Amino acid sequence: MYIPSFNKFDDQHQVIAFMQRYSFATIVSIKDGVPLATHLPFLVKVEDDKVILRAHFAKANPQAKDSVGQQVLVIFTEPHAYISPKNYEKIENVPTWNYLAVHAYGKCEVLEGEENKAALLAETIKAFELEYLKQWDSLSEDYKRKMMNGIVAFEIVVNDLQGKAKLSQNRSEVEQENIIHQLGDAANNTEREIAEYMKALKKM
Repeated sequence: MYIPSFNKFDDQHQVIAFMQRYSFATIVSIKDGVPLATHLPFLVKVEDDKVILRAHFAKANPQAKDSVGQQVLVIFTEPHAYISPKNYEKIENVPTWNYLAVHAYGKCEVLEGEENKAALLAETIKAFELEYLKQWDSLSEDYKRKMMNGIVAFEIVVNDLQGKAKLSQNRSEVEQENIIHQLGDAANNTEREIAEYMKALKKM
């Protein structure tokens, strides 16, 4: 990912928190020179100082087979906002876009066996809807086994983590404040989130 020095987002704690907050990500792999992508919810953990990503494909998805053993890219990105030139002090300016993104690279490895699949699903339920776990546990073993037979569970040990926060760091204090004010008053949630990230950056 192209990252100018002033847009680096390299505090690992903040990067991981971002990935966990915006955990519906895109996994990209290559087959026969063609990029393939699937959108999935990911579990993001740090274990023994390693960033681990876990998720599952539908078994019917060709990418489930093609990704195994391959170096893949998982893209985490969510809040973004159009930045109007009206926020700038000089008229000779053009529009741009503010956003945050994290690219995580690593080898995709299958989590084999029913026990590993069950553990992944339980962990996923706890992360996204804890209340559903009781219902899931009450379902018949036959039904749960059929569901698990339809997925491919996998994990990625991240070996390259790239973060970018394009938050008007190259603009003047006045211009940054103009942008924060405009986005902070926006009706769009993602624009307000960008304003919050900009405010947090100014406090660092």
